Amino acid sequence: MSLRAPYGRRSTRIARSTARWVLGKVGGGLFVLWAVSTAIFFGIRMIPGDPAEAIMGGPGSQASAEALAQARADYGLDQPLYVQYFGQLWRLATGDLGTSYSLKIPVAEVLGELVPPTLVLAVLALLVAWALALVVAVLSTRSGALGSALASGLEIVSAAVPHFWLASVLIMLFATALGWLPPVSTNAPAGLVLPVATLALPLAGFLGQVMRDTLNAAHRSPFALSARARGESETGVLLRHSLRHAALPGIALSGWAFGSLLSGAVVVESIFARPGLGRSLLSAVTARDIPMVTGVALLSAAAYVVIMAFSDLAERLADPRMAAS
Repeated sequence: MSLRAPYGRRSTRIARSTARWVLGKVGGGLFVLWAVSTAIFFGIRMIPGDPAEAIMGGPGSQASAEALAQARADYGLDQPLYVQYFGQLWRLATGDLGTSYSLKIPVAEVLGELVPPTLVLAVLALLVAWALALVVAVLSTRSGALGSALASGLEIVSAAVPHFWLASVLIMLFATALGWLPPVSTNAPAGLVLPVATLALPLAGFLGQVMRDTLNAAHRSPFALSARARGESETGVLLRHSLRHAALPGIALSGWAFGSLLSGAVVVESIFARPGLGRSLLSAVTARDIPMVTGVALLSAAAYVVIMAFSDLAERLADPRMAAS
């Protein structure tokens, strides 16, 4: 019997597993986008008010009945609800996000300008949260029971702090009292510090709790004891063995964390007057700008699906047993 046969069967099994994983992610992603678009379509129509008024400039525009009727006809709002629904699904499937009611420009063009500021904010917050969680987890494992208890308390407090309260405290302390940082977010690095800290600190609390427990378990595991028996130093055990296992839950949570950061951006961008998806979504909901709300929600959902897929892929690469299973 050839020795290549087992390797061939293993490669075939991994290829099939990878294909199932890819198809599952694509199918799950399409289902999420359909569910989000459907929920937004019916949900925003439950808000009191006439979308035609948003097209004409809002309730204060005092548009005539003829003008409102013409706006409904132009945007298909006079059609039956199921016709509007399937028409919207078809437009979204063909990549047409429509035109913003309030801005009168294509939604895709608006999103092109709003995505970079929010993406920079969310990515920086995720990196800072990861760094803080790792540092606290490593320090707490090396400082005994007292250090672990202090770290646990710090993580619980930071995870429980709401974004709007933390943002207000940071503004009063670092902008009003000390004058070190601007209270309004700008494109300058100093203008990013407070918004990033507001998003990163609560998330670091969640990640730190998970990573610290896993790091403690990895430190007491047989492979860590075996490494110490071979003469490995504590730093070597930490860097070569324990951190990899401790990072797995954090990697798995990164997709959820990114979605949490996008939702937190609605509050943070409004408080710090920073342009971005979150602030524009709040304005669009207030103005009943249906295409804008749908575009922002779908983009956020798509970003969440992609990040979840990448975090799952990173988890499979960090733990080969998942790819082989």
